[in-house]
Amino acid sequence: MTHSEFAPESTTVPQLWERQVEDRGDHEFLVFEDAHSHEVRRFTYREFDAAVNKCANALAARGVGAGSRVVLYLDNCVEFVECALALAKMGAVSVPVDATSAPFELGRILGACRAGTLITRACSADELLPHVPDTVTDVIVVGGDGAVGGDGSGLPRLRELASREADSFASSPRVRPSDLCEILFTSGTTSEPKGVMITHANFVFSGNYVNWELDMNPEDRYMTSMVAARVNYQLSALAPVLTAGATLVMLSRYRATCFWKQARAHRATLVQGMAMIVATMLRQSVDPHERDHQVREMHYFLPLSTQDKEAFEERFGVSILNNYGSTECLIGAITDPPHGQRRWPSIGRAGPGYEVRIADCQGNPLPEGEVGEIMLRGVPGVSLMAGYWDDPGATAEVLDEDGWFHTHDYAYIEDGWVYFMDRRVDLIKRSGESVSSAEVECTIEDLPGVREVAVIGVPDGGRGQAEHRRRGRAGRHYGDDERGRNDLRLVRAARGAQTREAPRRVRLGQPGHRVRAHHPHPPLLRPGAGRRRRGSRVPGRRDLPRGGRGPGRQRGHLPSGRCRDGR
Repeated sequence: MTHSEFAPESTTVPQLWERQVEDRGDHEFLVFEDAHSHEVRRFTYREFDAAVNKCANALAARGVGAGSRVVLYLDNCVEFVECALALAKMGAVSVPVDATSAPFELGRILGACRAGTLITRACSADELLPHVPDTVTDVIVVGGDGAVGGDGSGLPRLRELASREADSFASSPRVRPSDLCEILFTSGTTSEPKGVMITHANFVFSGNYVNWELDMNPEDRYMTSMVAARVNYQLSALAPVLTAGATLVMLSRYRATCFWKQARAHRATLVQGMAMIVATMLRQSVDPHERDHQVREMHYFLPLSTQDKEAFEERFGVSILNNYGSTECLIGAITDPPHGQRRWPSIGRAGPGYEVRIADCQGNPLPEGEVGEIMLRGVPGVSLMAGYWDDPGATAEVLDEDGWFHTHDYAYIEDGWVYFMDRRVDLIKRSGESVSSAEVECTIEDLPGVREVAVIGVPDGGRGQAEHRRRGRAGRHYGDDERGRNDLRLVRAARGAQTREAPRRVRLGQPGHRVRAHHPHPPLLRPGAGRRRRGSRVPGRRDLPRGGRGPGRQRGHLPSGRCRDGR
């Protein structure tokens, strides 16, 4: 199966939507549950199309047109979906921004994409306005009554604007598959946020790809609590629901105590998950009705131990399907197959429309079993991003002329199966040897008295980098006796690396307090460090956290070799 089968050259998001409205008009498209009010709103495809058209007409009346960039600073809400589809229908470009982002971050993104319109919650408007650049000529609010200060008073409200418009969209701009559909800004954990350009072809490809992954059909009901502004929701929930003509069950927020109750109530057959969801559900008291649901699979992102995976699947009767990728490669470039063999803890194989290889620092392919950088090849603007917004230099650094995308993540391949090792920023170069911080964390966290651990690299004049651990403790200072020091030296023998030593520095936290690793260069510390959970071992292999660049950060094992390029 090729990328062209997943993204027909003539298909755009408006065409896809119009086809589903025509074919599936009376089928339920969206179910939204508000966590605060517990209100549930339901829309068929035809009903929601009328709302989308009203929204499109309202925005067009205010000057939004083809190519216009509109920032959606909204949480999970019905209006977010309305605006996203309305902008796609208009040929405009949506720029979703997480509503938890700081106002200055929003201002930076507004300036970077030169957006002319901002749509935000009324309750946030007054706080945001000082950070809105002059390029923004229109601020529209969602919610609130506009009657008093502090809730966007004086600003136009989307609901009122749309209520005056027709429920059919008269304008039909020519939208091509290669046109921009949205710009998704990366988190900027290791660098300045970059705007990933997603075309209409990207969106359609992602939808069909996830349909293949999950064996998704029009009768499926896909439940998600992922942040609407993030790629996990955009390309792994909304897109596949649209391509399949299925039902999207959108929760305003995740609540472990209500998850299975919500799954039953909404008749969910597929759900999205991540490490926090799995961990918190496993901590809940056993409910005699927790297996009383129709969910067959969890579409999974981020870290997962073997122990948690097995416990979750056994307890709740739901299979976990792994995904690895990034915003740049549309989430799930490497994945478990929908049918047949899966090789946990492998992160899977390259999916349809992608090629994968492991390469050294010069981009030369490495043989099976050797650790190097994951490189993915696809078609820019279809199975890979079209590039970074207004940054051709950054695009050229990660996407070469042959279509290979440099992930900056490290893994090895055995029999076509990919086993994740670590992120580039998590590899500590010590005396010419590449030390996986994830590997060291896993070794230390299984020692007695260790509750959680974070390993980072710190400058070392003699060795390049030294390993620095900051660890939580359970009742005593671990490592303050001879046994502790001997145990820590087991790190040296984790993979037979003779140059490894015990930690140069260990900082201990107080009982009951979360570990916080401090380093003068924060980018070296990845999100999630210090929050590892103990997992079971695969006999004869290291059980490591894997992933970290978006979805698929799970646990894998390491071969005996190390990265040839020495990074």
